[in-house]
Amino acid sequence: MELLNDMALFVEVVRARSFRRAAENMGMPGSTLSRRISSLEKAIGLRLLHRTTRKIETTEAGQVYFERCQRIVDEARLAHEQLGEMLAQPSGLLRVSMPVDFANIYLAPLIAEFAGHFPGIDFEFDLSPRRVDLVAEPVDVAIRMGEPPDSTFIARPLARLPRYVYASPGYLALFGEPKTPAELTQHQCLRLSSAKTDTWSLHRAEEMVDVSVGGRFVLNSVGMLRRLAGLDLGIVIMEREIVADDLASGRLRQILLEWQASAVPVYAITETRLLPAKTQRFIEFLRERMGPSR
Repeated sequence: MELLNDMALFVEVVRARSFRRAAENMGMPGSTLSRRISSLEKAIGLRLLHRTTRKIETTEAGQVYFERCQRIVDEARLAHEQLGEMLAQPSGLLRVSMPVDFANIYLAPLIAEFAGHFPGIDFEFDLSPRRVDLVAEPVDVAIRMGEPPDSTFIARPLARLPRYVYASPGYLALFGEPKTPAELTQHQCLRLSSAKTDTWSLHRAEEMVDVSVGGRFVLNSVGMLRRLAGLDLGIVIMEREIVADDLASGRLRQILLEWQASAVPVYAITETRLLPAKTQRFIEFLRERMGPSR
């Protein structure tokens, strides 16, 4: 059992790339953690870590040992949880990274519902568009929109959200309503800076068209994009789930009804396939509510 505990400490140090951060995560003195890792190296007879004043790196032997140990530690932790809690009422701190606008506009009601089902779970959210380091940072799962980057992380599909074209009644009264995608070139089109292109691709059935669009506003916030569209400043392409309230209130309405943009995939990204109950239940809940495909 002591060997398994030391293996768990070693895995935490490698993941955190710092004795100090690992000690904080484990709730133990840094000196104790350092001594335990040194004892582990002596018992094995090989140096596992290169220690410098700025960072911790694994040796060749340490990397091999880490790859084996992390599986053993994760499986042991999961087995303990499955037997102790039977996955019936998971508890603990769930740390989630999510895009800020998507979380505020769409995910918040789902999170409230999930929290009501599982009162034993506490939550810590990082609302940020940045790609968190799931190894070095204390994050259980990252919710991301768009195709995931090729990596060693595990990407679980949650949904594919279709996108349509919207404008406010006020804007359409001022500038008219486009009847074809080609007419978008004559309108103010609100664009996301992350798109890195001024071309909108729309399709209906098997027909696909690319339209070069322009306008006065380019920004990096979905929430602000939606807000400006509701203030009569232009036409926007957006997921229906994001503008549901605006459609219900009449602030926006769908135009070019036969056309839509490509759907946006939503993924839950985790470091490993072995998930504790709190994370597993959260991902399953989002997939059920959002749907694996739309």
